[in-house]
Amino acid sequence: MKLNTIGTTTVRVTEIAFGGASIGNLFREASDAEAQNVLAAAWDLGIRYFDTAPHYGRGLSETRLGHFLLAKRRSDYVLSTKVGRVLSAGQPMAAADGFINPLPNDVRYDYSGDGIEASLEGSLERLGTTRIEIVFVHDIGTFTHGDRNAAHMEAFLASGYERLVRLKERGRIRAFGLGVNENEVCLEVMDHGAIDVILLAGRLTLLDRSAEARLVPRCRAANTSLVLGGVLNSGILATGAVNGATFNYEPASPEVLSQVRRLEVKANGLGIPLPTAALQYAHRHSQATSVLIGTAKASTLRKNASAISAPIPTEFNSIFDC
Repeated sequence: MKLNTIGTTTVRVTEIAFGGASIGNLFREASDAEAQNVLAAAWDLGIRYFDTAPHYGRGLSETRLGHFLLAKRRSDYVLSTKVGRVLSAGQPMAAADGFINPLPNDVRYDYSGDGIEASLEGSLERLGTTRIEIVFVHDIGTFTHGDRNAAHMEAFLASGYERLVRLKERGRIRAFGLGVNENEVCLEVMDHGAIDVILLAGRLTLLDRSAEARLVPRCRAANTSLVLGGVLNSGILATGAVNGATFNYEPASPEVLSQVRRLEVKANGLGIPLPTAALQYAHRHSQATSVLIGTAKASTLRKNASAISAPIPTEFNSIFDC
């Protein structure tokens, strides 16, 4: 599988990445066997870049991924995880934050330097490794925190950013950036200092191209890579404009449903399914360093990976304004 370089670093990632939210039981419970099977399928497909986070099942995704990678040579794959949430021992629960049967951990937000390092140390332990190639500051911004974000941003800019710089200088990590669902916070942090990469979820897709206005040009000028997540926009580009379709993890508005119907017409005109068009758009974008595929089902992973590499009509780019 093709390798692409993260920013100006020496980190090279496969053009398709495995996203670990689903093996943390996002919205549905996956067994340990299912998690190991989908990770094995990813490896067999040639995927060597794996993304996870403490948030995903309160450590469950990291634990399952670490178990799978124990048998692999450390130099053969790239890991990214996220900081900003610090886990500590808690009580068992049936569900938390959209994850079913997460690990019995409590969580607190902490974007300060000490919080970031504490989050990273916990992730290293769960993943069973001594180093992480890429660290993303997770969900900072008003999309997640609303009015409370000002305090989190103050903590991050006061000491969190500098701690990441030092961790990179010491070789504990090799690249860092943001893992977020919004554009403006990326621009704000880039005004403060350089970052290597942004894992941008849902804002540079066939449906939502809001990143094109300011963020994409800024990343291009700054040599900041984009890893694209949420390229099916939480489901609507997989299901189409059906009753109950979700966009941004909420019921899709009439306006969004109308947009999706127009995209479906274009895709049908080319003889390709809408999900294939969405995956191809993300993969073909000139600023996409890697595209995340997140699922706990091996069959779905293989299907989506096949859609990304499927031959498509030459007029695709012009029809979808790629």
